[in-house]
Amino acid sequence: MNSYVFNQYKKEIRPTLQKKFGIKNPMAIPALVKIVINCGLGEALTDKKILGKMESQLLIICGQKPVTTKAKKAISSFKLREEDPIGLKITLRKKRMWDFFTRLISVALPRVHDFRGVPKKGFDGKGNYTLGVSEQTIFPELDFDLVDKIRGFEVTFVTTAVSNDQGKALLEELGIPFEK
Repeated sequence: MNSYVFNQYKKEIRPTLQKKFGIKNPMAIPALVKIVINCGLGEALTDKKILGKMESQLLIICGQKPVTTKAKKAISSFKLREEDPIGLKITLRKKRMWDFFTRLISVALPRVHDFRGVPKKGFDGKGNYTLGVSEQTIFPELDFDLVDKIRGFEVTFVTTAVSNDQGKALLEELGIPFEK
């Protein structure tokens, strides 16, 4: 793994976090483990082609083929049957994770119209953070001819932090621009 952000994490961010939180064990220093991208496609119940279109777009954005998620139980009011395909999911680790992270922070987020930072309220209590991306077109590698409709997805940063404070400090040091 020869990513700039990963090298910066090893050389600068780890010692900073260790000192800030008074962590004696180097294995207890918060780290980014994986990034999970989740795209719910409820409209795929009526048009099966939507899954294929969004799958090809996520493949271009992430560099990895998404897995189709299926409904766990039937809900008759939504005309949803058990095992119906309703979304896509990608889990990025190691080099692909750091590459995606770098592109998201340095290229995609600055392209958002009126960007003032990402909200601070996306933490889950255990140091993991979920960010909602409202449209896939903020990624420049995606060709506009492929986009049939603007769709959003969630990006979850899974960390080894034990609290929201540690998770937020880690993500701030890595370069995620939180709201002021």
